[in-house]
Amino acid sequence: MKKLSITILLIIGILIFINLVSEQFFFRFDLTEDNQYTLSDATKDIMESLENPITVKAYFSENLPPDIAKTKKDFEEYLIEYARLSDNNLVYEFINPNENKEKEQQAIESGVNPVMINVREKDQMKQQKAFLGAVLELEEQKEVIPFMQPGAPLEYLLSSSIKKIAVINKPSIGLIQGSGEPSLQQMIQVKQGLDVLYNLTPFNLNDSVPVPDTFKTLALVKPIDTLNDGALKQLDTFLERGGNLIVALNRVDGDLTRAYGSVVHTGVENWLKEKGVDIKDDFVVDAQCASVSVQQQQGMFRFNSNVSFPYLPIINNFSDHPITKGLEAVVMQFASPIKYTANDSLKKFTPIAFTSEKSGSVKAPQYFDIQRQWSESDFPLKKQPVAGILEQIHANGNTSRICIVGDGDFAVNANQGQQVQANNINFMVNAIDWLSDDTGLIDLRTKGIQYRPIDVLEDSTKTILKYFNFLFPILLVIIYGIVRMQMNKNKRIKRMQESYE
Repeated sequence: MKKLSITILLIIGILIFINLVSEQFFFRFDLTEDNQYTLSDATKDIMESLENPITVKAYFSENLPPDIAKTKKDFEEYLIEYARLSDNNLVYEFINPNENKEKEQQAIESGVNPVMINVREKDQMKQQKAFLGAVLELEEQKEVIPFMQPGAPLEYLLSSSIKKIAVINKPSIGLIQGSGEPSLQQMIQVKQGLDVLYNLTPFNLNDSVPVPDTFKTLALVKPIDTLNDGALKQLDTFLERGGNLIVALNRVDGDLTRAYGSVVHTGVENWLKEKGVDIKDDFVVDAQCASVSVQQQQGMFRFNSNVSFPYLPIINNFSDHPITKGLEAVVMQFASPIKYTANDSLKKFTPIAFTSEKSGSVKAPQYFDIQRQWSESDFPLKKQPVAGILEQIHANGNTSRICIVGDGDFAVNANQGQQVQANNINFMVNAIDWLSDDTGLIDLRTKGIQYRPIDVLEDSTKTILKYFNFLFPILLVIIYGIVRMQMNKNKRIKRMQESYE
């Protein structure tokens, strides 16, 4: 009895010791495709550098459908690890706004708004008000995550929000103005994406004012008017001192109302050509493309129909590069192919985005036949570069990088702030982030749960699998019974033998 008591006490002591040690030392395996549940080095650096405590109030409803409730569970697991990495400089609590009106009002006033979701109750579908958001506070700073879309990159949402309120002096990114470029308001989605770490600031480029030292990166997006030699010389000086630049240039442009496409001259194309990057004055056409709405007449009625338009290529061929990591597809408008022509050991060009396997190019100017029936012979080319990185080592030893995109419209909010698809914005923001910062948050922006549907099976295969699942366990039981019966029979025969003891 005494020995049993000692054994029990030892087991309890070992369990307590293991429990205490596991709070400081533990590990787990992450078998997801993109290491979904493994915290990045960027997150670890952010949390370990925190000097003041951050409070996280997570507003999540209870009794949510399993696919939505998983978002809460994942977010809680992230918070546990963040708190551990920050040496308990992150404190969190979960609040159920549906519990009472006071908590609901508290969530709404904090900036977390409810969404309506469909839930099944007693074999009936009904709508339920649900909260899935959080508020982060650091002293006087406050950041709100109003809604967490199931499958969204939670680590990026959390890490970027913490970084946003922890950074005091954000570096500035210059949005070049003065030659018809889109305004800051027309780049509002890009600005929102950059607000985490940077201030996107308009900068009027001319031949008399040098680029301020406060800018590490400049963005030249969709110039319309000609940039004079003096302004381009200012860009050269900026690059020579180690600055970085993104150029999203329209070499051609299309007008669907007139069904006509023309060449665009701004002087930037010649400036880039001198550096070895030739943006062709051709239209990229691609069998993998977006659609345009066309009015058609049938009898007395007019109706709109969507027609595939190869001049709007859908780009989903990307090289393995931080800018394009995690991107699914980018829709471009009247893009041009890019060719690298330089033979200079101090320069390096890396294509990062390409057309599909069935693409082509059409010389500008060009009239568009929107209802044209395209054939495979119209797409003889494959993987034409439409974006790339030019890296150059200058005579003074400084290195500059230029990200060049053969389309100026892909990230611009045109037509009264019309929303641009997320992957287009991610492409632009990733490019600026990669040129400007090395924290690693760029890798998290597109780190979400991807849709991976199960292959659809034929009916005959389904039938075979159904009967197999039904009959195979029964067959196993029968085989086990026969083997067991034979073993027992052998035992009885052995016992009946005279020599058996």
